[in-house]
Amino acid sequence: MKNFIFPLLLLFANHSDALTLATEDYPPFNFVDSKTGKITGMATDKIVVMMQRAKIDYQIGIYPWTRAIQMAQQSPDTCVFSMVRNSERESAYRWVGPLGKNNWVIYGRSSNPVTPKSLDDIRNNVIGVYRNSAIGTYLQQQRFKLDWANYDSENPRKLTFGRFDYWASGEVMGQYHIALSDLQGQIIPLFTFNSAQMYLACNVLVPQKTIDLLNQTLKEMDRDGTSAAISRKYKNND
Repeated sequence: MKNFIFPLLLLFANHSDALTLATEDYPPFNFVDSKTGKITGMATDKIVVMMQRAKIDYQIGIYPWTRAIQMAQQSPDTCVFSMVRNSERESAYRWVGPLGKNNWVIYGRSSNPVTPKSLDDIRNNVIGVYRNSAIGTYLQQQRFKLDWANYDSENPRKLTFGRFDYWASGEVMGQYHIALSDLQGQIIPLFTFNSAQMYLACNVLVPQKTIDLLNQTLKEMDRDGTSAAISRKYKNND
């Protein structure tokens, strides 16, 4: 993905604690609609409804993932999404969610006669990942050999060029980048090795009352079917 910024201001009144929400281009959870230029997606739409119902002022911007994380870490009124919640990140943020589940998949070249079934089968191979991703961090902790890209969109072509042996990405995100690179048929999913819940991760100085309000609002959306309806909308577009 190119290094770009799409600022999008969506302001709603009646609450004093305004938030800046930073995200990346990560379909189907959060991305820029090519027709409208607006930030949308499964997680984005849930967050927009959640903010509206909670009557919290906010603005959303899409950035490179490393920049989005830095904003949430350094600015007291800022959150980042969609972020995997794990033990390493737990104390660094205040959490709202989950917003959805992301399956982690190993992809390979269809021309490769070897068909691994688990991570143990590729222990001695090099795996392509992208910087600051939860998938990359997870595999790094497991001491796999990794090739780091700045953007996940670089990895499908690097895989076909033989820069590494396998590529680890989100299930839907991987398929999206394969299609975007016009590499259908050349890259195939091999196996799922993990799944993770996606969250809105807020700076630790965001008031706890705001976090509690947002979590309560999201639970109400889950109970009344709003969250499920949003998820179906994007799953039906797969």
